[in-house]
Amino acid sequence: MDASSALSDEDYDVISNPGQRSLESSIADFGHIAAQTVREIPPTEAAREALSTASLSSTDIQTWVRSVIDSANGRNGGSYPLDHRTVRVYLDGVFDVLTAGHMLQLRQAKLAFPSVHLMVGVFPDEYCQQHGTRPTFPHVERCELLRHCRWVDEIVPDAVWTLTDAFLGAKRIDYVALEEGSSVNPEFDKTRLKGYDHLKKLGMFFRCATLS
Repeated sequence: MDASSALSDEDYDVISNPGQRSLESSIADFGHIAAQTVREIPPTEAAREALSTASLSSTDIQTWVRSVIDSANGRNGGSYPLDHRTVRVYLDGVFDVLTAGHMLQLRQAKLAFPSVHLMVGVFPDEYCQQHGTRPTFPHVERCELLRHCRWVDEIVPDAVWTLTDAFLGAKRIDYVALEEGSSVNPEFDKTRLKGYDHLKKLGMFFRCATLS
């Protein structure tokens, strides 16, 4: 599997764009925006061979995110931002324990736009227990683990289980990075999905590829 196939959207309900532009023209649009500088150690050769997602470049990720946002334009007016502003992206989860899959999700969220302020919400212990999850590590330690991740700009310790307009407005969130497959996974928490369904109507979301 190559890097592009890891970003297939065949399993989701994103409307295709009949006027889809070429990859080259999409990439060219990023040229006038000052890119953020994030030092990143290249993947090992073993990782490249075993995981197609390890080779995804920032351009791969941004082109994918743009296709998701722009292809939904007919339904909700979403449009990939091409100005110089920093986009505030939010991602949440239990993060217990941190895995390579979590790191991939964080990396994609941080590199989704040329300039991103990545906020990561960490669910408090009481929320996890109320919804049938018992974390191995306490909330304070899960927050500390993420604080030391290179991709994270801000920890949101008071993450809500279901995203609401009030929360999105208070945190000044532009887009939410969703876990790939969450909308079709029968085991995914239905209460959280209610908030995600609202995001789709607003056009404030994009999906992150899973480790593969």
